[in-house]
Amino acid sequence: MGLDEIIISRAIIERFMEKFLDNLELDVAIVGGGVSGLVAGWRLAQKGRKAAIFERKLSVGGGMWGGGMMFNEIVVQEEAKHLLDELGITSRPYDRGYYTADAIESTTTLASQAMKAGVKIFNLIHVEDVMVRENRIDGLVILWTAVNMAGLHVDPLTIRAKHVIDCTGHDVEVIKIFLRKNQPASLKTETGGIMGERSMWAEVGEAKTVEYTSEVYPGLWVAGMTATGTLGTFRMGPIFGGMMLSGEKAANLIDERLKKG
Repeated sequence: MGLDEIIISRAIIERFMEKFLDNLELDVAIVGGGVSGLVAGWRLAQKGRKAAIFERKLSVGGGMWGGGMMFNEIVVQEEAKHLLDELGITSRPYDRGYYTADAIESTTTLASQAMKAGVKIFNLIHVEDVMVRENRIDGLVILWTAVNMAGLHVDPLTIRAKHVIDCTGHDVEVIKIFLRKNQPASLKTETGGIMGERSMWAEVGEAKTVEYTSEVYPGLWVAGMTATGTLGTFRMGPIFGGMMLSGEKAANLIDERLKKG
């Protein structure tokens, strides 16, 4: 059989547009396809929620690919081991309460399982703004990452979502955008603003990242390192249980909220 380049092009364009149009209105829009974002999307999709992840980079997975200092192994503590098992990620005990897993297997399996559960992932998408209606987040304003990088004057498009999760990590990108454009609005933090990430302390950082996973403004949630940076606690380094548990917690909290209408 001969191959026709136009059919190939038409197939890509039509299938992408089908997917894109079907995700203009969501239960949950997740910004950032790192560990917490992928776990949140996976859990939400499992619960039958319409969720999509918008990632500015070409690949998803955040910092998990590189393990610690480019040694591509990750550590997960006992509390999060059930997530590795449920996802089908191979792990080995190292010391009491500590497990290791291959960083590449962990990242690829998590992304695959999230998509198989039903979450849609849109990579190379830059979130440049949020929509706010009656003192509540109503969705995202998006552009291609390449347009943003090139500094081109191109108008964006929009995604409507009942809830938005900022999973952009250390940069807390959506939170910063919201605060910059919506003064005098404030967050549910001690100062009303971004508290800032503190130096490394794995034990406290892991616990507080999960504890601080929450809604910081109506319709706007933080998970993973965004929760760490927004509410102000210690970073945890190359241990990923807290990131996974944070994504799971965000999904469960939002699912309960959606049930209430």
